[in-house]
Amino acid sequence: MTAYAIGNLRPPARPHEEVFTYMERIQSTLAPFDGRFLVHNAPLEVREGEWPEAVVIIGFPTIEKARAWYDSPAYQALIPLRADHIPGDVVLVDGVGPDYDPGRTAAALRSSAAG
Repeated sequence: MTAYAIGNLRPPARPHEEVFTYMERIQSTLAPFDGRFLVHNAPLEVREGEWPEAVVIIGFPTIEKARAWYDSPAYQALIPLRADHIPGDVVLVDGVGPDYDPGRTAAALRSSAAG
């Protein structure tokens, strides 16, 4: 099942030189784990609420590969190049399978809420 690394980043008006280095090197850390950018530096179209930040989404074949990438020495060495200059939040999340049914999820939640 596809998993995702999602970054909710708050870039400054002028990026630091180390951020460019991070961007130049990150792909080499993704390749061994079959990771690939799905969203990067795309304009946001906010339809509800507020979202002043930038979104980055990287896809991986499994949550295990996403964790292995994030924890890898190669990526850990790059993190400060970004994090020291662009604050934000990064999460890893497992996707849903092809047979996912939100109606079944709602029924399970309704049943659980009823006690």
